[in-house]
Amino acid sequence: MKKIRYGMVGGDLKALIGEVHRKGIAFDPRVELVCGCFSAIDELNLECADYYSVDQDRVYFDYKDMVAEEAGNIDFVSICTPNFVHYEISKAFLEAGVNVMCEKPLCFTVEEAEELAAIAEEKNLLFAVNYCYSGYPMAKVMKEMIAQGEIGDVISVIGEYSAGCFLDVLHEKGETSKFWRSDPKFSGISNTLADDGTHIEHFVNYVTGLKVKRVAATVDRFGKALDFNDNILVEFDNGAHGAYWFSQVACGKSNEMVFRVYGTEGSMEWYQVRPDDVIFNKRGEATRILSRAGVGINPEAAAKAKFRIPFGHPEGYYVAEANIYRAFISAVMKMRDGEELLEEDLDFPDVNTGVSGVKFVHAVIESGDNDSKWIEIEE
Repeated sequence: MKKIRYGMVGGDLKALIGEVHRKGIAFDPRVELVCGCFSAIDELNLECADYYSVDQDRVYFDYKDMVAEEAGNIDFVSICTPNFVHYEISKAFLEAGVNVMCEKPLCFTVEEAEELAAIAEEKNLLFAVNYCYSGYPMAKVMKEMIAQGEIGDVISVIGEYSAGCFLDVLHEKGETSKFWRSDPKFSGISNTLADDGTHIEHFVNYVTGLKVKRVAATVDRFGKALDFNDNILVEFDNGAHGAYWFSQVACGKSNEMVFRVYGTEGSMEWYQVRPDDVIFNKRGEATRILSRAGVGINPEAAAKAKFRIPFGHPEGYYVAEANIYRAFISAVMKMRDGEELLEEDLDFPDVNTGVSGVKFVHAVIESGDNDSKWIEIEE
């Protein structure tokens, strides 16, 4: 079998997210890293290439040179750079006919996001955006169970993404800090919302099928240039309401993502720190804990979850990343081989997911800057 060849932009050995991408991809033996422009710092670029045995002739010090030399030689590119160059790098590879996997958020503006979606459609290319939490097997179990009516009609959704990683920033002087995410030049109009909150926006849509119709928000900057704490009232397209909380200054919180969905016939709760379990309540019945690959999950949901290992062995964050890439890589392979892509082949967050995330960010910031008034999110 001819391997899928990929290149990477950004993500040197000192960059957390680049390593996450490479480890997720490495779960799949069908793929090999063949080229890259891993850092704007030459030493880090060469160090990463050497570590992953990338041929020195295929290490680039400008992504534009990589586009010019590698278009037609790679099957996809993985973009792991800071936010401010997502748009230009994605556009360059798309225009050269290369499939793209890009870190989130997709880009700064709605116009840029929609342009990238249009180019991908025009060129008939696959464009994934790395909202990796939908790769957890139990996310797929919940999605299938909700679609089958297990909790009835959704009437409320609660989402949280909390961390304390930037608490020290609140004790620093000035609008920005050494963290690039706190600088509008590199992050755009949002820090916490764009970095973590968009994961919740996508996760809720993926699992429930609901889209956010409008938002009313408070945005806390604490004297800094960008947000570090966001509280949001949400109205969905089915008329249901919910609430989201995103924070990177929550003392004692590590990296905690929480999802609760309530319906007319039941409810589900899922915690990223215990990703193999779902708390499942059915009206008039005792609470159950559904465990990945365990008893109580209906066969259709289990089949779509595609569990990698037997019950009792936990699947974690790297596996969630690997599951996103497995679907994307399989789709790239089918396209390369001239096979028709089916709906089930596209079970990964695509460019339209990225567009939705950018719209969500802009609506929340607009609401927060206008006395928490309700802001409609355009289709």
